[in-house]
Amino acid sequence: MIGFLQRVTQAEVAIDGDCVGRIDTGLMVLMGIRPEDTEAKAQALVKRLLAYRVFPDAQGRMNRSLRDIAGGLLLVPQFTLCADTRRGLRPGFEGAARPEQAQPLFEVACAHAHAVHSGVVASGRFGADMQVALINDGPVSFWLEV
Repeated sequence: MIGFLQRVTQAEVAIDGDCVGRIDTGLMVLMGIRPEDTEAKAQALVKRLLAYRVFPDAQGRMNRSLRDIAGGLLLVPQFTLCADTRRGLRPGFEGAARPEQAQPLFEVACAHAHAVHSGVVASGRFGADMQVALINDGPVSFWLEV
């Protein structure tokens, strides 16, 4: 499972012009789900996202986690993260889980985040044509895999 996280001062996802998820300071995470992924991996990714130290401490070092600052978490499904781009001029998507497997795993991740995080948890909608807007803080972006 892939989590491409971006530290943000704000982020939102809209569908057909309607905002379906919004956070202020926190992490906006694009999630890529592969065929070998499981519910345990979805929960492990959320655990890692909440504990990953990407927010500055008093000395300006990245020593604080999302949990430490009680920041927002915006989860957005994105199968294109699993694309094979090693050859040619068109990506291949064999590395992405099929929707009937990926959607329940995305929902597990969202439910787990709601259950264990005291800050705002929001999400995009699986399979929807979404527009994502964010202000990347830093910029700080990391690719996490579990």
